[in-house]
Amino acid sequence: MAGRRPLIAGNWKMNGLRADGTALAGELARRLATAGPVRFDMLVCPPATLIVPVGAAIAGGPLGLGGQDCHAAEKGAHTGDISAAMLADAGCQAVIVGHSERRQDHKETDTQVRAKAAAAQKAGLTAIICVGETEAERDAGQAGSVVARQLAGSIPEGAGAMNTVIAYEPVWAIGTGRTPTSQDIAAMHAMIRGELSGKVADPSGVRILYGGSVKPSNAAEILAIADVDGALVGGASLKADDFWAIAAAVP
Repeated sequence: MAGRRPLIAGNWKMNGLRADGTALAGELARRLATAGPVRFDMLVCPPATLIVPVGAAIAGGPLGLGGQDCHAAEKGAHTGDISAAMLADAGCQAVIVGHSERRQDHKETDTQVRAKAAAAQKAGLTAIICVGETEAERDAGQAGSVVARQLAGSIPEGAGAMNTVIAYEPVWAIGTGRTPTSQDIAAMHAMIRGELSGKVADPSGVRILYGGSVKPSNAAEILAIADVDGALVGGASLKADDFWAIAAAVP
């Protein structure tokens, strides 16, 4: 990992009410605080309704807090949206942008993702920029070109290791129980690392996460792959034991 500290990030998606969300975050924070030195950073990204109570539950501890999306504008007439500045004000250190569910469900373009990432960085947040191909694109041999295009269109000026994380999530592996082979993951992460040259200030320092049906049973194999600097975890991040087991698998 060339000195890059692994990041284990949990995307809770549209899951969790106050009682279970704060209990989950509190348990993870407790484990982090009592585990002694660990080899990873840990971040949870709850739904917007839980950001403030989860932030209160983990305040002062080592567990990081992030949002799942932000608007490109700092404020304005955007009913239902949340700005990056608002996330920062609520205690977030990071925000996911360009997740495939946003790209698919809300038809977000690379240009929109780039604007959101820029807004996040302006607000002092780390932008976790998601990229990944569909099953049809992979089957057509287009996985590399699709991800390269997304990177080129989604990374804003001023991006670097301090304010940017890339998350590679093959769309066909998210929530399906399917994962690419280790060779496929290694090839894509190496390609992404190469594509970062000229797009970010410190290509070798930017963390590249893998996401897509990461679970305790496959975490060790995935996290041992070159240029995999952690994981963006969906369903398994909703269970403290599973999420902790994934983090514990960091080599």
